[in-house]
Amino acid sequence: MARDNEFHPSRLAWLVAGTLTLIIVCVVCGKALSDDWTEAREQMVREIEADVRRTAAYIGTDELDPRVMQSMATTLRHEFVPEDIIDLAYYNQPQSIGYGQTISQPYIVALMTHLLAPEPDDVILEVGTGSGYQAAVLAPLVAEVHTLEIIAPLAEAADARLSRLGYGNVAVSHLDGYYGLEEHAPYDGIIVTAAAGHVPPPLVEQLAPGGRMVIPVGDTWQVQHLMLILKDQEGEVATRGILPVVFVPLTGGH
Repeated sequence: MARDNEFHPSRLAWLVAGTLTLIIVCVVCGKALSDDWTEAREQMVREIEADVRRTAAYIGTDELDPRVMQSMATTLRHEFVPEDIIDLAYYNQPQSIGYGQTISQPYIVALMTHLLAPEPDDVILEVGTGSGYQAAVLAPLVAEVHTLEIIAPLAEAADARLSRLGYGNVAVSHLDGYYGLEEHAPYDGIIVTAAAGHVPPPLVEQLAPGGRMVIPVGDTWQVQHLMLILKDQEGEVATRGILPVVFVPLTGGH
């Protein structure tokens, strides 16, 4: 009988098997770690907070709604960018999603969501679905999101993506967003993610009394301004400029 400290051929086989198992486990763990974007999201949130402090004089606050920031921290932005730029998903900058469109800079997504002042019972209209990221950020904060996209392939892809990820309170329509969606109006909030040369009258009409609209206004390649449109209970409209921005243009037949 071999003593415990003696070499035995069966122990070599056990050691080899154990080493191979450890290697396999480590490879699997490495893959799991490569798919874990928690740290990247946390860094993104820190950068958003820094941008908020830097622009506090423009936006009127040095801290965004904690509910909005929580949604930014938990929404899987890497699911909403093309696979070939997935490593850039959590950079605090816009990214191309094809068809001349972009997914907005995280800071701008957070700011626009904050300015909308979403409440749990709200019904929101979004103009410019893109990849669906802004709708996904809004979804846990409100009752319903109706989002419009004029580019058919983007609308179809966003609809499939949002369904796959379980966003049951988001409805995507392939429509010209300039004219809104009367079917579900009035809306407690309207958010426009492309720059219009002027505030579209149909959207103002579809905004509920007491509602808010956030929209970039200005021509392509010129100074655009992020605008907050407020409609009071009597239907009177007031406009407030927030800060200069750069967005792709709102397209369509208008």
